[in-house]
Amino acid sequence: MKDLVTDIKALQEETLKNLQSSKAMNTVRAYKSDFKDFGLFCVQNGFKNLPSDPKIVSLYLTHLSSKEVRLSTIKRRLVSIGVIHKMKGHYLDTKHPVIVENLMGIKRRKGTVQKGKKPILINELKKILKVIDEQNIQDIKKLRDKSIILIGFSGGFRRNEIVSLDYEDLDFVHEGLKITVKRSKTDQFGEGSIKALPYFEDSVYCPVTILQRWLNISKISKGSLFRRFSKGSKLTNDRLTDQTVALLIKDYLNIAGIDSKNYSGHSLRSGFATSAAESGAEERSIMAMTGHKSTEMVRRYIKEANLFKNNALNKIKI
Repeated sequence: MKDLVTDIKALQEETLKNLQSSKAMNTVRAYKSDFKDFGLFCVQNGFKNLPSDPKIVSLYLTHLSSKEVRLSTIKRRLVSIGVIHKMKGHYLDTKHPVIVENLMGIKRRKGTVQKGKKPILINELKKILKVIDEQNIQDIKKLRDKSIILIGFSGGFRRNEIVSLDYEDLDFVHEGLKITVKRSKTDQFGEGSIKALPYFEDSVYCPVTILQRWLNISKISKGSLFRRFSKGSKLTNDRLTDQTVALLIKDYLNIAGIDSKNYSGHSLRSGFATSAAESGAEERSIMAMTGHKSTEMVRRYIKEANLFKNNALNKIKI
C-alpha cells in the first residue's frame, strides 16, 4: 500500500512536469506574467490566489474592465489563471456561471469591436526598407535589419519564431527558400513545419535574395541567424531577442514618419495576412503560412482587407 501511494505521488509529479512541458517557453512566460497581475490584485484585497475560486476571479475580471482593459486581454488573463492553476495541480472552473455571465456583461458594455494594432502593409514595408537604406550605418547592419523585416513579413512569422531561426533551418532551392520552423506557439508537440518563400521578381524586396546577401556579408554558416552587434559595431554570436525585434520595427517606423504607437512587433505577421487577403489569397494558404490553427483570426484579416474591395459605395457614381 505504501508503494502504491509513492507511485501515485511520483505519477502526480510527472504529470505536472508534462503539463508544464506542453507549452512553449514564451507562452509559459506570458501565462506567468498575467498571473502575476492577478496575484497582485489578490494580495491588495486579501484574497488567496492559488488555489482561487470563481467568485474571486470574476471580481478580478470586473476590476480589469473598470481599468478600460481590452476584452481580448481580459479573456487572455482568464485563460492564464486557469492554466497556472492546472500547472500547479489545482482545479479552477473557468466556465463557472459567475465568470461566464460576468464576461458576457463586460462584452455587452464594452462592445466587441476594439481597435487593435495596425498591420504593416506593402506601403509601410517599402517606406521602412527605404529608411534603412538611408541610415548612416554599416551595410552589414542594413542587411540584417532588412532581412528581419522581409523574412518576418513574407513568412508571416511571430517575433519569437524569427529570432529562434538557425542557419541549419534554411534550405535554398531553385524556386526560393524553405525554412524549417522547429516549434511555434500553435505547435505544442514540436512537430515542426516548413515555410516556402519564392524568389521575387524585384530583388530589392525579395526576402530570399536579401537573406542570401546577409549570410554572405556576415559569413554566418551555423547557429543563430539573426545576431546582436556589440557597441563597437562588431557582430557577436548572441541571438537577438524578440523584444529587440519589436523595438527595431518601431524605431524604423518612427524614422519613416509613421507613428509607431499604432504598431507592434506583431504588425509584420498581421501585415502579411492582410496583404495576402487583399491580393485574393485563399484562407487555407494564409493559414498554412502563418500557422494559425483557428480560422477566426484569419477571417478577421480577410474581412478587414475586403472593407474597400467589396464596399457598396463603389457602385455609386457621383
